[in-house]
Amino acid sequence: MTHPNINPERLDLGLVSPEELVDTYVAEKQTSTNGNSAGTIKRYHDWTGGQKILFRIAFIFFIVMSLPTSASWYKNAFSLDWLHLHYRDLYDVARFQPNILGRATWWPSWMGYGEWVFILLVSTALGLVWTAIVRIRKAEPRNYNLLYYWLRVVVRYRAGIGIIGFGFTKLMPTQLPYPSLGLLNTNFGDLTAQKIYWLSIGIVPWYEVFTGVVEVLAGALLFFRATTFWGSVLLFGALADIVYVNLAYDGGVHGYSSYFVLLSGFLLVYYVRDLYNLLIREQFTIPAYFYPTFRGWQQVARISLKTATIGIFLVLLFWIQYLNFRYDPYKQPAQKGVRELRGNYNVTEFRLNNKAIPYAPLDSVRWQEATFENWSTLTFKVNRPVPLDLSNGGGSPMRDLNRTFELTGVAGGQRVFYYDADPVNHVLYLQDKYRPSDGRRGEGGEGEGAAAPKRNRENTKRRGKSDGAADNWIPAAALANIGPENTKIEAIARTTRRTKGIKSEARQEDGKRKRMVLNYQTTDGSHVVLTGVNENKDSIYVVLDRVNRPYALSKSTLNAGSY
Repeated sequence: MTHPNINPERLDLGLVSPEELVDTYVAEKQTSTNGNSAGTIKRYHDWTGGQKILFRIAFIFFIVMSLPTSASWYKNAFSLDWLHLHYRDLYDVARFQPNILGRATWWPSWMGYGEWVFILLVSTALGLVWTAIVRIRKAEPRNYNLLYYWLRVVVRYRAGIGIIGFGFTKLMPTQLPYPSLGLLNTNFGDLTAQKIYWLSIGIVPWYEVFTGVVEVLAGALLFFRATTFWGSVLLFGALADIVYVNLAYDGGVHGYSSYFVLLSGFLLVYYVRDLYNLLIREQFTIPAYFYPTFRGWQQVARISLKTATIGIFLVLLFWIQYLNFRYDPYKQPAQKGVRELRGNYNVTEFRLNNKAIPYAPLDSVRWQEATFENWSTLTFKVNRPVPLDLSNGGGSPMRDLNRTFELTGVAGGQRVFYYDADPVNHVLYLQDKYRPSDGRRGEGGEGEGAAAPKRNRENTKRRGKSDGAADNWIPAAALANIGPENTKIEAIARTTRRTKGIKSEARQEDGKRKRMVLNYQTTDGSHVVLTGVNENKDSIYVVLDRVNRPYALSKSTLNAGSY
């Protein structure tokens, strides 16, 4: 059944033009007392006074929530090297939340939702001022439907771009990495709840890929008004689950996840009346959706902007995210470790200052077991608690030294050291990945993005750019043999951001990290002898014998990095 005022072709698409909207009638199916169906006609009226007030508040609120408010965002967006993009360049363009209050202490944080409440209160005040001005001047906007349409466009594209950036880190599984050997060797009781959850997803990378597909698909559907409903449903369902997971496991990303739940919920409000009539009241329902008519240059501009958005955030971001997954996964070190050293080892002999220390489970000095990862990391255990880093190892560090997923959320006596290897003299220059000044907490990487760079900038200001003795602890001859870190990945994955980031992070080092210098001797890696100086300036002599440790966990078939 169609109304004569409705264009049948537009009706087939579920869309009605603004000219038709005012005169559109919707037939609502009602059942009479004798069981026969009777049609009633309901006319769509103009906005009520109360709806207008609510819309003015919502308009201000969601515009502020959807547009970047940080000067650093604009600085980053307009300084990108488009010929040498890092995945994080576009990710940071896609990832932002309102940042009006900054780190103000006078306003409560309320688990990260405090700024939302502040913006809502300000929006309410401004919305009421807007209402007062309209009534005093009697200058009502000509078309609230048009304003509502453009507000939805802003929210659609904000949510779509943001969730695609979020989703690609799962589609190319780098956000929740497959556990390293050191993590596989960690006692279950030494892991935080957050770490257990992240690892539980990381051990099934194809499930992680599936969650990425859902998020990217939701974002892509939001780019088209005909599929906005389905994109909003997918986004709301997927991210509401992530919000609860982060609250339950103390994951620290509930704020950014809630942000997408809020945006998708706003988009779904548009469909509530029709869904209620169709599904609850079981009435015949014809959706009447407003959209403006674009002609000439407007249509060209619309298609051009849509095409550019899809090209940048679906095609280009996919490619550079693949390069990151393949050669420079952001939570794993990118450099190859010494090939002959890779594997798990028993510590068969340990000497401190030339004094043999026999194996004893409760000894607080002797190494108990050691692991050389595929990348430039050495882990070993001692019976001495280490400080607990409660971040999730995210953020955007460019140096392998600062990629800390191997140690975050891990208690007990597990030590994690990054090493630079001098292959000529067979010397390892090791630095503790835990930096005492960090005191990190929360998500640097997925809710990811803002916290870590701010912290780094503040640390740089606080410490100064100290290039002194702290950075000269490796002899120049050894540095020449080691080579620059930036060139140790494939050329296709090298970016301007990585080059600048490595230099910047090197300047931020303050010499507080614990360091060791160890010579290594081995033939095939089955038997390794380490000699040198530990972090306490004591001489150590360590004999390692490789062991083949079988794991019940199957090996990953989808591995990040190229080692």
